[in-house]
Amino acid sequence: MSTIPFQQIPSNLRVPFFFAEVNNQNANTATQNQRALLIGPMISTGAGAGTATPGQPLISQGPADAIAKCGAGSILAIMTQAYRNNDSFGELWYLPLADDPSAVAATGSIAITAAPTATGVIYLYIGGQRVTLTVTASMTVANIATALAAAINAVNTLPVTATAATSTVTLTSKNKCLAANDIDIRMNYGGVRAGESTPAGLTYTITAMASGATNAVLTAALANLADMPFDFIACAYTDSVSMTAITNFLNFTTGRWSWQEMIYGHVFYAYRGTYGALTTFGPTLNDPNSSVMGFYDSPTTSWEWAAAYCAAAAVSIRANPGVPMQTVALTGILAPPIASRFILSERNSLLFDGISTFTVDTAGVVHLDGTITTYQTNAQGQPDNSYLQINTMFLIMAVIRALQTMVTSKYARMALAANGTLFAPGAPIITPDDIRADLIANYGQLEYQGLVQDSESFADGLIVQQNAGNPNRVDIGYDPTLINQLNILALLLQFML
Repeated sequence: MSTIPFQQIPSNLRVPFFFAEVNNQNANTATQNQRALLIGPMISTGAGAGTATPGQPLISQGPADAIAKCGAGSILAIMTQAYRNNDSFGELWYLPLADDPSAVAATGSIAITAAPTATGVIYLYIGGQRVTLTVTASMTVANIATALAAAINAVNTLPVTATAATSTVTLTSKNKCLAANDIDIRMNYGGVRAGESTPAGLTYTITAMASGATNAVLTAALANLADMPFDFIACAYTDSVSMTAITNFLNFTTGRWSWQEMIYGHVFYAYRGTYGALTTFGPTLNDPNSSVMGFYDSPTTSWEWAAAYCAAAAVSIRANPGVPMQTVALTGILAPPIASRFILSERNSLLFDGISTFTVDTAGVVHLDGTITTYQTNAQGQPDNSYLQINTMFLIMAVIRALQTMVTSKYARMALAANGTLFAPGAPIITPDDIRADLIANYGQLEYQGLVQDSESFADGLIVQQNAGNPNRVDIGYDPTLINQLNILALLLQFML
């Protein structure tokens, strides 16, 4: 009887001559493709409707594909462009949602209150997208309103449609939902540097978008994802019902982070609000599997901030989950004016309230700053920073998946013997000590990759034992020390004269 662990070639074979069996158990070094998913509303009915089936996930083939499938100017199509501005390579999917039947569109307006006295250009920003219109001294306020509405409707990527009545342009969101209230309306964002100013004599009054109500229910759509893995998720909605649904979808007990599923994933949101509003909102959250970027007074919508944050994180994490994300640029995100940016002390407070932060450089480019989860307290309500850093969550994913690859490749068909058992070399038998040795070797590989550290302490603390009640089960006490991130460098300069 051979001691070579053949699984297919029978031991009673007599037919000559050469037979080869292929076994890959020592060759699997594959890593999982880390997909991203955008969750948001499509335009599902009427003019400009997309072709996607609401509630069913589908792969993205780019911004033009998003317009065709989700509808031009839909929140999901706009999120796709924001994502691709920051991650042009990674695999991206949509989870398109139909507006709730009871939902209400958001509306806002631009009232032209005085006509120009000279030729000039109106520079209007809607959700961060610029619309321009040349006006002359011969135009009445009604003429300007009509022309401005036409100019808005000519840009099909805008999240609104426009109508004109007398001297007022009314904007109506294409998607009916609470999230549509976040569409910003302003003039001359670029300012003097961009050559933007209001034509002489022209005056106007802007009424912010409001009255949008009722986001789509996520539960059924999330269930349609089945066991498809998505490590990076951006969601357009930040209402409590939607956020709770995604928290339950990902949680450690019954969700994707549970031992039953082991699919994992992290969701990214963005929330518009003053410093005070954010310090009120942040403490209501407590989820290690979610992150919220807080901002105020940016022309860019919160859904685009969320998609860009998700994309930037995806690019960084795929490259190396142990490297911190501070200083990574968010391409295509318009920075708040200087007066509306959070100062150092405010950003520090936000990072204690579960809110991620950003900085803006002298060129106006937005960069990630503190990238944290919303997890703040344990089950007893006490402060807990164990899941504070986003990198921690993705390092845990990476370590578990590396172990899963090794175990499922190497031990899928093995007999289990007690330590000290004598058996033929090459026999398909494993002992707890053999498993322990493999785990220590695997940990060394993870350390070399920069995911963990302190192999010696890990080996000292590793426990691998046959279960006393079930001799067919091995129990493992596995305590990795994850790699840290250099987030702060503090220096005391003590000089002498």
